[in-house]
Amino acid sequence: MAVTADGGSGAVHLHILGICGTFMGGIAALAQAAGHRVTGSDQHVYPPMSDRLAALGIAIGEGYDPAHLDPEPDCVVVGNVISRGNPLLEAVLNRGLPYLSGPEWLARHVLQDRWVLAVAGTHGKTTTSSLLAHILEQAGLAPGFLIGGVPTNFGETARLGRTPFFVVEADEYDTAFFDKRAKFVHYRPRTLILNNLEYDHADIYPDLAAIERQFHHLIRTVPGQGALIVNGQDAALERTLGLGCWTPVTFFGRPSGWHARLLAEDGSRFEVWDGAARQGVVEWSLFGKHNVDNALAALLAARHAGVPLEVGCVALASFAGVRRRLERRGEVAGVTVYDDFAHHPTAIAATLEAMRRRVGSARLIAVTELRSNTMRLGTHRAALAGALAAADESWVAAPGADWDVAGSLARLGGRAQVMADTDALLAALPPRLRPGDQVVVMSNGGFDGFHARLMTALVEGS
Repeated sequence: MAVTADGGSGAVHLHILGICGTFMGGIAALAQAAGHRVTGSDQHVYPPMSDRLAALGIAIGEGYDPAHLDPEPDCVVVGNVISRGNPLLEAVLNRGLPYLSGPEWLARHVLQDRWVLAVAGTHGKTTTSSLLAHILEQAGLAPGFLIGGVPTNFGETARLGRTPFFVVEADEYDTAFFDKRAKFVHYRPRTLILNNLEYDHADIYPDLAAIERQFHHLIRTVPGQGALIVNGQDAALERTLGLGCWTPVTFFGRPSGWHARLLAEDGSRFEVWDGAARQGVVEWSLFGKHNVDNALAALLAARHAGVPLEVGCVALASFAGVRRRLERRGEVAGVTVYDDFAHHPTAIAATLEAMRRRVGSARLIAVTELRSNTMRLGTHRAALAGALAAADESWVAAPGADWDVAGSLARLGGRAQVMADTDALLAALPPRLRPGDQVVVMSNGGFDGFHARLMTALVEGS
């Protein structure tokens, strides 16, 4: 069988570097579903992605030993966590093996000739992508998808789908060691959601204007017969559109256009309005104003793909959420523990505000790991205390932070504690918890298994 330089003609052997990341793990699942043989390499291989790949029969090599290239693959797909100097990458280059980035492989071998519905923005991408895929599924459109989380209704991060429709979470982080454009410029969407836009990824973007330029590059790829679904209350998105737009725009969040009216304070029931005309009612298991906005965007994107709004509203009632997005992990000794992916101050504030509206006067305890590069650099230090204001107590783990975290939280007084690491946090927090407490654990990483360890400590202490 002939093999092209990109490993794309017929069934071939792909080896994926950084395979245990959510995105690259999704690429692996899609490639295997397309009939390719898939192997991979990563370091610190751990669940849940390692378990998911093992269930698919995908072999993973621990670390980046060049021996993982024997037998030699037809193509190497390189994740954006891989940098020059990585021994396996150096072997790929020295041997002259064909290689691609994950987004480029996705664009060439999955998204080509598909109706791509992309979800971009600083916050809410995973939830909104999951909502959109669920609506399309409930409408009988059987979409493919690649999402940076696990939608409970699907139980997987990626699938090829059986129709032209494909939902992709469109990330603005850079593509690969050899391609410093944002990942999303590869996807060529027909329907594009722009949820919001703030400064993030301080390790690769010098300022907000640099990110706005990347978003404008994405807007340039949407056809004139496509659709932009845009948060109408976001000034950065308005500036970005002002750089040039060639596609019809539908705004949400503006009272004069598509917007929501809450029927329950926590957002668990709301009406959908187009100007002065009520178009539908949603009653669902999610809560929080930010999730209502996510739902509006998903409804309008599905509408562009042919799903009537009333069908979308009904579909939302059966949406079961996304793992690690305000996911209730359990109740132990009367203490309820939630897991959330929030790591940017705006997302932290939205999560805690949603929880406050849901739990009322119950004691709300925020546990936050400053793990992202942006937070470790202290880029948002001035906003951190305000983001945690809705919590009765805040516990912040700041491993590796080289700025004055405690000083940034000083205005919270005794309501905030800064811990050096997870072990110190586990020693100090459980004795302070009491029945009725609602604990929200926020991190964009594994947090050293903190959720399970906290619940174990509560069991042992009860």
